[in-house]
Parts: sequence; structure tokens; C-alpha cells
Amino acid sequence: MRIFTCYNALISGFQLLIYSMNRRSLIIATGNSHKVEEFQQLLKDDSFTVLSAKTLDGMPEVDETGGTFAENAYLKARALEKLAPPGAWVLADDSGLEVDCLNGEPGVYSARYAGDRASDSENIEKLLKALEGVPFRARSARFKSVLCIIDARGLLTYHEGTCEGHIATEASGESGFGYDSIFIPEGYRKSFAELGSMIKSQLSHRAKAVKAFCLALNSKS
Repeated sequence: MRIFTCYNALISGFQLLIYSMNRRSLIIATGNSHKVEEFQQLLKDDSFTVLSAKTLDGMPEVDETGGTFAENAYLKARALEKLAPPGAWVLADDSGLEVDCLNGEPGVYSARYAGDRASDSENIEKLLKALEGVPFRARSARFKSVLCIIDARGLLTYHEGTCEGHIATEASGESGFGYDSIFIPEGYRKSFAELGSMIKSQLSHRAKAVKAFCLALNSKS
């Protein structure tokens, strides 16, 4: 019985080793643990082992001086690529909220709308104040995500996703992060924070950008 148990354990370990060897390492260029968890969920069925930048001792400081999401995603991807081991893929995401009646603000400044070290609640407070008196129908907005991928050969690709919706008059819901508690996606009456991760993973800007990446990847394989 002991020999049989050891044999099964050996076979299981060998299968796990082969499984790991067949999966590519994809390192997420962010220090935001919420983003890493979201990408791990979105890519769980693909042939990647999704890793946090913490595996490389953390995400290096990046001056996000780009005027677009694509430019900032590129800066983050290149910064982490310098630390990544040979053969690893790097994924950098730059994303944010664009409010039409505010001429696209906060846009690339979404994470630091209320200041460089602003919390989510401070950013939300500033945005809601800027929209005071604006009727719901005029509070149209979208989340936008641009992924910059650097593959094992050093080749770059970009993939974009957007999610249309409106900004609520007050925050509601407990799940999610960023502006999720005030963003109501098109076709729904609840915020992302109320709808939960399962629905968000189908509708979100990041989910659509990841889908575009996976479709492009599968078309080449």
C-alpha cells in the first residue's frame, strides 16, 4: 500500500512538472494587488502562469509621463521587462475612467485625480463634486484599458478594451476598487461594486482587452 501511495505521489508530481513546463510565465507590471487578482481570474483558463511583480521584488517606480493609456502602459512594461527572467512575458495595463461632460477627465490621471497619493475614496469624492448638478443622462462615461504585452522574444503588441456606462450620483457597493462603486455599466442599474466580480469579469474594460489579447494570441498559434 505504501509503495502504491508513493508511486501515485511520484506520478502526480511528474504531471504537475510537465503542466508547469507547458505554461508560460506572464508577469503583471503593477504594484496593485487588486489588478493582479483580476488578471489571474481573467487568464485562469489560458496557458499562462500569471505572476505578480512581487516575484521580482516589486514593481519598479515608473514616471507615468505619457499622454495616453498606451504610452503609459509601454513605460510600465519596459520598466518591468528589465527585471524579468529570460523567456517570461510581461503585461502592463494602463486604464482609467473617461467622463464625457468633463472632456474625458480624469483619463490618464484616474489613479491620481485628487493627488499623487490620493485614495480611491478621495478620487471618487473629487469626481462626484465635479459632476454636481449634472443629470444622470449627461453623466456618460467609459472605462478604458490598454494592454502592452512584451512576449518572450521581446515583441510588443497592444490590446484595448472599453466599457460604456454612466456615473452614479453616489457610491454604492462593497466589492471592486477604484471607481467601481460609482460606475454603472450600460444595460444595468447597479454599480460594478454591487454587481460583483463574476459580472465584472464579463463586462469590464480589462476583460475585453484580455479577450482581444487572447484572440490575437490564438490566431497565431
